[in-house]
Amino acid sequence: MKRLDWNIEKNKKLIKERNISFEEIVIFIEQGKLLDIVDNPSPRYHRQKMFVLDVEGYVYLVPFVETEETYNLVTIFPSRKATKEYFQGGK
Repeated sequence: MKRLDWNIEKNKKLIKERNISFEEIVIFIEQGKLLDIVDNPSPRYHRQKMFVLDVEGYVYLVPFVETEETYNLVTIFPSRKATKEYFQGGK
């Protein structure tokens, strides 16, 4: 897997506002909690993809921009819709 990279200030904001960090996302990926990689459905972010992760039984989406050497993580957010899709028979 390519190196994961992120903005330090954004990481601090995520810790403060959502109680999760990019470092934790790296750990979840290393633990095999990556469920899927999907295209970002928003036309505004058509160049992004998203990691779909099982974070303690709830699905979190992590949009990223892929370069030749890295995955640049953009943000982290929980998704009720994706949790239903992945854990209640949708996928």
